[in-house]
Amino acid sequence: MPAPAAQQEAASNTVVVDGDETKEEASDKIKYYPYHTSVRAHLALADGLSAQQLFSRNQGYTYDDFILLPGHIFFGADGVDLQSKLTRNIDLHVPFVSSPMDTVTEHDMAVAMALQGGIGIIHYNNSIDEQRSEVEKVKRFKNGFITDPKVLSPDHRVSDVDKIKEKYGFSGVPITENGRMGSKLVGIVTNRDVDFLQDRSTKLSEVMTTDLVVASEDCSLEEANQVLRKSKKAKLPIVNDKYELVALMSRSDLLKNREYPLATKDAKKHLAVGATIGTREHDKERLEALVQAGVDVIVIDSSQGDSMYQIEMINYIKKRYPQIDVIGGNVCTARQAAHLIDVGVDGLRVGMGVGSICTTQEVTAVGRPQASAVHHTAAYARTKGVPIIADGGVGNTGHIVKALALGASAVMMGSMLGGTEEAPGDYFFQDGMRLKRYRGMGSVEAMSKGSKTRYFSDHSRVLVAQGVTGSVVDKGSVHRYVPFLVQGVKHGLQDLGAPSLKVLNELRESGYVRFELRTHSAQREGGVHGLHSYEKRLY
Repeated sequence: MPAPAAQQEAASNTVVVDGDETKEEASDKIKYYPYHTSVRAHLALADGLSAQQLFSRNQGYTYDDFILLPGHIFFGADGVDLQSKLTRNIDLHVPFVSSPMDTVTEHDMAVAMALQGGIGIIHYNNSIDEQRSEVEKVKRFKNGFITDPKVLSPDHRVSDVDKIKEKYGFSGVPITENGRMGSKLVGIVTNRDVDFLQDRSTKLSEVMTTDLVVASEDCSLEEANQVLRKSKKAKLPIVNDKYELVALMSRSDLLKNREYPLATKDAKKHLAVGATIGTREHDKERLEALVQAGVDVIVIDSSQGDSMYQIEMINYIKKRYPQIDVIGGNVCTARQAAHLIDVGVDGLRVGMGVGSICTTQEVTAVGRPQASAVHHTAAYARTKGVPIIADGGVGNTGHIVKALALGASAVMMGSMLGGTEEAPGDYFFQDGMRLKRYRGMGSVEAMSKGSKTRYFSDHSRVLVAQGVTGSVVDKGSVHRYVPFLVQGVKHGLQDLGAPSLKVLNELRESGYVRFELRTHSAQREGGVHGLHSYEKRLY
């Protein structure tokens, strides 16, 4: 009995290359390649392995264990589209996420990441009020406005201004009645008020400028800019109808300010931000506070996400706050992913024991090499329409490209962002290097502050560390560093012959993107070698 016509057509469009079956377009052409031959011809000449072939060998692979083979370039790097999905309902122009670690993401990092087209996830190693405040600061942010300036009271002294100048590099400080934001503005102190004053114990009430030029909180950035230019002042306080300080504008910031067309925003045009919670009963109170603050996505933070605790919390969130997207995890297998997808997660965080400061695999003997984890979870999650975030194991732009090529929709970064200006903490010098502290949320220091619930250790008498404390090198501002990362990823996709992440996924599934395993000597060859000494500059 002859097969139906549809089956005959499907059979005629099936190509077997290296044991893989690949469906061709009806035109027998790769639609992204304007002057090339058929899929069949491409794959007949293909070197290396498809993703399916590579990861069907029942071995665990890291990003360094393989290399991606080049494709055909027919477009410029600047034309590469990196738009992707964080969750089912949240899009990113840049597939970068800052990790919810207390040495990586608070409001400064979250604002910077959102402006650059990614998103920041606020950590929960703090009180409920502190975390809610961090989210609110991101939501209140207006480009060009400083919503969390350093503020003093009339009773503070000139020496307090000196301390601010020494620590932060500026001395223009607004003065309010109680020395806090939201209090009535009474003056401002600048360099001109204090530079030649001998007695640094003088109260600010005696030297502050009280003849102020201000702008209303409902003014636009352009309007406030005009007021600042006309006043020829260095600082412009922004006040509400009660003359309470709500923001500050700086002439120096305006000179550096630019538009951010790729910024990640919510429906109200506020910057998007995520936050983490645990899986305990008291985290429901934290959740409510975050929702009230306007959080866009909740990340349930656990080193091993396939637990009854997380499933119960996902069910609670979906029932109580159906408008909030939920990212579950961490997971590293398709089975774990299936359990969380079945209860309604909108995204998955993938990675277990692979971060640079994580010792989970060493301590518990449980986890998975990251490349294998990303491939297998992404392959399953894609069938359910759930994006995954590759979390951990990323040390350079090449690793980011590999994670995206394996099916990740976004990449979460900790140590790569930990040394930037926007990361919490102060710089210090060691052996001539400018560094910042960086610690794992499984370190004893972090768990002692509150993150032990992430490792199901909140009732343990003895804390078992699953992370370490270290330091990372200064990388400058996120506003310079992330564009460098973006350009590196764009060049990677260009070399693969993928003009967008959407096309990259289709080319991988068709078998066009090819992988090859690397020996240790091949890995050495792929890096800097054969030099007596060298200097490595990022940008």
